[in-house]
Amino acid sequence: MIDLRSDTVTVPTAGMLAAMTAAPVGDDVYGEDPTIAELEARTAALLGHEAGLFCATGSLANVLGVAQHVGPGQEVLCDAGAHIARAEMGAHGALTGVTMRTWVTPDGRVDPDGVAALLAPDAGPYLVSTACVALENTHNFGGGTIQPLAALQAVSTLCADAGVARHLDGARLWNAHVVTGVDLATYGALFDTVSVCFSKGLGAPVGSVLVGSAAQMATARVLRKRLGGGWRQAGLLAAACLYALDHHVARLADDHAAASAFADAAREALPVGSPARVAEPGTNIVVVHTGGVPAVEVAARALAEGIALSVVGARVVRAVTHLGVTADQARRAGEILAPLLG
Repeated sequence: MIDLRSDTVTVPTAGMLAAMTAAPVGDDVYGEDPTIAELEARTAALLGHEAGLFCATGSLANVLGVAQHVGPGQEVLCDAGAHIARAEMGAHGALTGVTMRTWVTPDGRVDPDGVAALLAPDAGPYLVSTACVALENTHNFGGGTIQPLAALQAVSTLCADAGVARHLDGARLWNAHVVTGVDLATYGALFDTVSVCFSKGLGAPVGSVLVGSAAQMATARVLRKRLGGGWRQAGLLAAACLYALDHHVARLADDHAAASAFADAAREALPVGSPARVAEPGTNIVVVHTGGVPAVEVAARALAEGIALSVVGARVVRAVTHLGVTADQARRAGEILAPLLG
């Protein structure tokens, strides 16, 4: 089986497992786990922020991050395909009373003019006021697309001038950093809070870190506990994340190359006249528009041939490369998929 459903399907490497078993631990609810403290401080420094908070999931980190800026009845603006809007089970509204308005883009890349058109920081007594703008880099459902730095800077300035907070869902920010060479702190400086994930391309079994000011992280820690997210000797998990920082960031380039190999092979093998379309990957995610064949049918056909894909739309499947898949395997998967598209 070549599993391309997500980069979350990775398992710890031997080196990562060794680091986990050797980690010094303590009770993190009491703030006594030294490995967690090291991960939080190191991640915050990388992103140019004051403090960090280790969370079990990226969804929890995003809920906590947005909640630092948006109160009940206020709104966060984001892309219609953003993870916080489509893949977090409505947690922001259900748990913190946040409302949401969205803009629409074809590939997730933000248009500053579109954001400006929606901003309503002081909507008065009858409408909902904008308290935060949330962006995603890279954009998952957009196909692993990288937000242009100039666009991020423009939105950041726009929000600052309007007195609106900025949150970055940077689950795969590492991928954008590897491709563009833009320093992580340069990205981080454009936002009030940033979440980054270690259990996707970096291959850790569990964990994301939210960064921001020390005051924000203290408040987020309380909300994390209230939501059931306090944990004890989780330094075992933090050690995996630290190992990933040391060994798995630069190798993301291998995943990007594998995604390109998959996309190229699939295009070359597409039947003549097929209405299917394979998008050009920006990082490690390839979106395939299945043409006239329902996506669930394509995914079932692929699974029968030993290729696992995700269905992300009525006629859209997604392939995600990761450290568990070689470029040769990805290329073979593309060759197998193409004829199944009709």
